[in-house]
Parts: sequence; structure tokens; C-alpha cells
Amino acid sequence: MEIPFARSARGTVGIEWEIQLVDRDSGDLRQAAAALLDVLRGPDGAAPPGIVQEFLVNTLEIVTDPFTSVGLAARQAGERLEAIRAAADPLRIDLMAAGGHPFARWEQQEVTNKERYRELVERTQWWGRQMVIYGVHTHVGVEDRRKVLPMVRALLCYLPHLQALSASSPYWSGQATGYASNRALLFQQLPTAGLPFQFQRWDELEHYVSDMVLTGVIDVFDEIRWDIRPAPRFGTLEVRVCDALPTLNEVAAVSALVQCLVEEFSTLLDAGRELPHMPAWFVQENKWRSARYGMDAIIILNAAGDEALVTDHLDTVLTRLAPVAERLNCSAELAFIRTMISVGASYQRQLAVADSAGGDLNAVVASLVTELATNRPARAA
Repeated sequence: MEIPFARSARGTVGIEWEIQLVDRDSGDLRQAAAALLDVLRGPDGAAPPGIVQEFLVNTLEIVTDPFTSVGLAARQAGERLEAIRAAADPLRIDLMAAGGHPFARWEQQEVTNKERYRELVERTQWWGRQMVIYGVHTHVGVEDRRKVLPMVRALLCYLPHLQALSASSPYWSGQATGYASNRALLFQQLPTAGLPFQFQRWDELEHYVSDMVLTGVIDVFDEIRWDIRPAPRFGTLEVRVCDALPTLNEVAAVSALVQCLVEEFSTLLDAGRELPHMPAWFVQENKWRSARYGMDAIIILNAAGDEALVTDHLDTVLTRLAPVAERLNCSAELAFIRTMISVGASYQRQLAVADSAGGDLNAVVASLVTELATNRPARAA
């Protein structure tokens, strides 16, 4: 099966951000996506641009256009967030962003009435029904298909950094899981989710997709839900590993890190340099460590097995990428990662709020709602 790769401008960036709809009185999830979309429709009945329904009826996803800078993409995402807020406020619906909901029960969530979602639940059953999880996806334009697979392999070296920074799902159905990102391990239970295969050539990817279609595993490429994947119809590399982040500043910061890494890799390939890569067993271990320990994870850095605390290595990476960020006009967004390290990742902030509130998870919901509304991450104790 031939998989054409669309033309896109190098380094352009687009963001997808899943937003939870929360009942203002109970703090629980509201099954209100369709109602809000009806409010947001134009006079001609047209759907609002860049605001779409997702797998669950308690979710709306913000999708930006491609932009040359993260700042422009984040500005559009913020405008679309405020449009949702204006529609939600009269209905006593608050907005919240995190990798999971602290206490919502998966059994009570409704699946959007679309064929592809019905088929997903029918096939995956208990695991599929439990997917009360939310993410951020960052797309970066790649101008040459030959660069895509080496970039996927290189980005896997930075998967634990991205997962630790974005980890925001420490609770599941009212229980503290002991994981920074419970979403990471839950999502990979789907048959085509989780870590990608490290293909060397594009025809290997095409052969894999052909086999998956032939055997009925998937119908279209988009049903491959890897943490990092090519997005052929957009001509982008898509990073999907991140939990949904609670503030727009954090979304922009992580997207800037992705954009800068892709640009650095593109420059190295242009110079005929080999990109970093690691054995699959180290990549798998890094994913587990960062999901479990988050910002306290000791991660494997390279094929030699060298290790470092993820936040220490992030400091090195940010210094190295500073000139790249200046070229891409995202220095401020990339620098905000240092703020994220200082105040603590969302899972740390959520655990601190619950601890100070005597275990009351409604307080965690209230804190997440406030963070999104003010665009300011609270400081973890």
C-alpha cells in the first residue's frame, strides 16, 4: 500500500488540545459536547472552526491551523478556548484540562455517536470503554518524507522528557494510582496505541499498514494511535504522548520543545549527520519510568545506557535548543519549561492540592479549573 506524504512547510506547527467539560456544581464530567457545539454554530448552522467533538461526549477538542510559530498557534487556541467558555458558562459548565479526571467514573461516560467510535468500543470492549483520558498533540511540518522516520526514532529519545513535563493524570476513579501519568499506561492498552515501531525505511511502514488493513486491524492510517507517528495526510510529524496540560502556557511550552527538537533534527539531517536513537527496550523502559515517576524519573539517555534525572537533562536540552528557539521565534514559550520545572508538573500540583485539602478531590478539580481560567499553573507544595 502506497502512503503518500502531503507537502507541508518545514517547521510549521499546529496544536490539538482536549478540554474536559465539568459540571460547576458537582465537579463531575458533563455529557454536553453536542449541546455546546449547537450553541457555537454560526447563523448558517455551520460548525465552529477548530472546535470538534471527540471520543467521549464530555470532551471538546481545540484544533489550530498550522502556523509558523508556537505563539501564533497558542493565540488561536486561546481564542477558541474562550469561545467554548462563553457557550459553557450560562449552562454552568466549567472547563478543565488534564490527562484524566480525578474522580469521574468511566462507566458513566457516554461515547460520541460516530461509527468509528462505536467500532473502537465494540472491538476493545472493557479497555476501550475506560478511555476517560485526554491529551495534547503537536504537529510539526516536515518538508521531506525521507526525514520523517529518522525523526520519529530520534524523538523517542525525548519521549520521557515530554511525558514527565505533561504528566497530569495521577488519579483514576477517585484513587491515587502512584503514577504521574496513568493515562500513558491506560492508552497503550489499545491495539495500535503506545510506542511506534522503529522502521528504517518508508516502505517498511507501508508494508505494516498494508498488513494491518488486510487483517482488519485498521481501516485507515489514522487508526494507528502511536505516541509519536507520521501524519501523512498533513505532511507532519505528530507527537501524541503528552497528557492534556492544564494551562495554555504549558501547552505552548511543550509544543515549542517539540518544534525545536524537530528543527534541530532537520538541520542535522541536512548536514548529513546521523540522528540519536536508542534500542526499543530502553525506549520502553523510559516510558514506564516517566509515567511512574514523572519529574523524579531517572531516564536512560542513549544506547550506551547512561542515565540522568529527567529535569537535569532537560536543563541541558533547553540550553542547547535556545538558538533554535530564537530562530523559530519561540524563545519565551520554550523558556516557560523552566517555570514548569520550578512550580512542578500538574500531577505534583494535583497531589499537593489533595494533600492540603485532606484528600478532597473536588478541591483538585477546582484547582484545575482555576489554572485553565487564569492560565497560571499553581505551585506545588
